[in-house]
Amino acid sequence: MKNVVSFIEMQTRQVMEFHDITEKVREAVKKSNVKEGLVNVFTQHTTCCVKINEFEEKLMQDFYQFLEKRVPQFEKYGHDINPVDGRKNAHSHLKSLILNTSECIPLQKGELLLGTWQRVFFVELDGPREKRKVIVQVLGE
Repeated sequence: MKNVVSFIEMQTRQVMEFHDITEKVREAVKKSNVKEGLVNVFTQHTTCCVKINEFEEKLMQDFYQFLEKRVPQFEKYGHDINPVDGRKNAHSHLKSLILNTSECIPLQKGELLLGTWQRVFFVELDGPREKRKVIVQVLGE
């Protein structure tokens, strides 16, 4: 069984952003030469996530409103009293509890088995950041 790991790096510009990384994940799969197996898309950061959903402009706005309504950025949180790195980012950590740090996608005949409307998103919850990393691990034959 092959185990091929690659990385997607990006810079974010907003506090909260959804980046469609589907094509970059497909490129990583193609370079791996794995045809049958699983693709795990994972971020090592605690204030960003990976999520599969639909890309549609109004729905994207709904995503932002949904997360901000449940965990407002400017609420008073204990983590923000004396933050280790100077970032008052408790809201980002709390939003990440609702989302995932990874998604696993079946791979068949070298293709991601995503549904018609499914896209892979990197979700920034604590931007802007100079460098964010997503790991793409392809396992299979």
